[in-house]
Amino acid sequence: MVHAIGDKTAPGRAGDGGVRLIRLRIPAKAEYITLCRLALTGLSQLRPIGDDTMADLKLALTEAVSNSVRHAYGPDGDGHVDVLFELTVERLCVEVVDDGEGFDPDEAPSFDGDDLSEGGLGIQIIRTIADELEIESAPGRRGSRLRFVKRL
Repeated sequence: MVHAIGDKTAPGRAGDGGVRLIRLRIPAKAEYITLCRLALTGLSQLRPIGDDTMADLKLALTEAVSNSVRHAYGPDGDGHVDVLFELTVERLCVEVVDDGEGFDPDEAPSFDGDDLSEGGLGIQIIRTIADELEIESAPGRRGSRLRFVKRL
């Protein structure tokens, strides 16, 4: 079951139309990642975002949510992922939170022959796209929080 927790307009700076907040709670299943991408696309109706920037944001969002879906809850994927979008005139903030297994956010991707090992590459992609990135997670810890900001 998907929960759209809300779409709210909060007061912002004078003349900026406020802050738009959208919260989604999705099952930790790959087929629900598309729903997050659609919500992001819908935000561009509120504040136009260039095609190249939107493509980058969709990629970063997909990587962030995919990390939670694939790694937080193990093969059964029995859990949920919360996604918060915060849109202002100047920026888009995306926060992805799960309560599954933590990870080492500083672990760099490694190459073994022609194969790229799992772990790290998605975070590197997000680092490249985002203007700001915060990660709260650790091996053996429950839950992870990834927040990225793109200035518009």
